[in-house]
Amino acid sequence: MATFNLLINGQKQQVDVDPSTPVLWVLRDHLDLVGTKYGCGIAQCGACTIHLNGVATRSCVMPVSQVGDQPITTIEGLSEKGNHPVQKAWLEHDVPQCGYCQAGQIMSAAALLKDKPNPKDTDIDAAMNGNICRCGTYTRIKAAIKTAAQTG
Repeated sequence: MATFNLLINGQKQQVDVDPSTPVLWVLRDHLDLVGTKYGCGIAQCGACTIHLNGVATRSCVMPVSQVGDQPITTIEGLSEKGNHPVQKAWLEHDVPQCGYCQAGQIMSAAALLKDKPNPKDTDIDAAMNGNICRCGTYTRIKAAIKTAAQTG
């Protein structure tokens, strides 16, 4: 066990965990931030996507010992009232069906728009590659990202 001082959603958090514990399980099991989902456990589906120092990162394979002093943002910290432009566009385009992948999809889209406020289709495809939606809402996801880019 080791003590880690983390900055999560703008708040300092201290956890005592094994250094190899994936960030996903620190968030869910130790800090009760359950918006970040477990999907595959091998960084292939995107359900566990968070922002680490502003970069979309798969939290299921990242050991907490690699975080250091980099800030973490989870879906809970993306916006206080759920009114981030991507979240609003998701609702406007009625993106979620089952909803399981949506936190990861939204976090990937928000990171994309932070880096490329006016993304081309190829930018969207590249940024969202590997974020799996079992319901197949990819067309609505792309439309929502375009709307968020226009309104954000």
